[in-house]
Amino acid sequence: MMIAEAPIQCGTGAHAEVHTLIEDLFSLEGKTAVVVGGGGVLAGEMAIGLAGAGANVVIADLNEDSARRHARAIDDLGRKSLVCQADVTRKTDIRAILEATLARFGGVDIVLNAAGINSGTPFLEIEEAEWDRILNVDLRSVFLACQVFGKAMIEAGKGGSIINISSASSDPPLTRVFTYSVAKGGVNQVTKFLANEFAPHRVRVNAIQPGFFPAEQNRKLLTEERVASIMRHTPMHRFGAPSELIAATLFLASEKASSFVTGSILRVDGGFGAMTI
Repeated sequence: MMIAEAPIQCGTGAHAEVHTLIEDLFSLEGKTAVVVGGGGVLAGEMAIGLAGAGANVVIADLNEDSARRHARAIDDLGRKSLVCQADVTRKTDIRAILEATLARFGGVDIVLNAAGINSGTPFLEIEEAEWDRILNVDLRSVFLACQVFGKAMIEAGKGGSIINISSASSDPPLTRVFTYSVAKGGVNQVTKFLANEFAPHRVRVNAIQPGFFPAEQNRKLLTEERVASIMRHTPMHRFGAPSELIAATLFLASEKASSFVTGSILRVDGGFGAMTI
């Protein structure tokens, strides 16, 4: 008996259909994204990723040189960029970023809150000035940006996406980074609260919770002993690469790909958060 099997269809039409679906889900063409703290290594990579998906990108940072370096990479992609040198712990500066964004692009669709600093000072040695500085940069900036840009999104009536950067130290906290852990725990709470507050206005609020991604702010804390401890606790047994945060950013930024996602804390940590001992 002979059985004639139907040929498997692998033509260009099927591939084109899949490509069109992916583009439709993740394209940010015509959107404007504001990256608060966009001069940093990780935030800069995410900003470039947003531009790669089609968005115009505003990079706001105290370090103008770093912001401009990332802006040039965005310009090289053929997208429009805007650099705002700003102290993102001040509401007047956040408002100025909004005004500059509206003047240049006419609106704002995505806000990525990524400003952050860290310190390994032992708890009993933490000065009030250090406590205030870390909480201001890591938590106050999120509060201010969510308030200023959230109001603008609600008034515009087009919805939007706010993405906050949490941390593996947010819950449970990590040793040696007390103030940072407190701040990132606060970021999680802001995210969940505003997801409820803003949902009727179609403004989604989520957070990305990275694991260990070596950058300037945490490199000095990564002693040989601490690295060994991190690796034991990370099932994938490696650090993350900045580019590995892009897909999560695009997912949460896209109003189609994550249209029913709000109040989520999305882990990108190599399994770190799945381990207990």
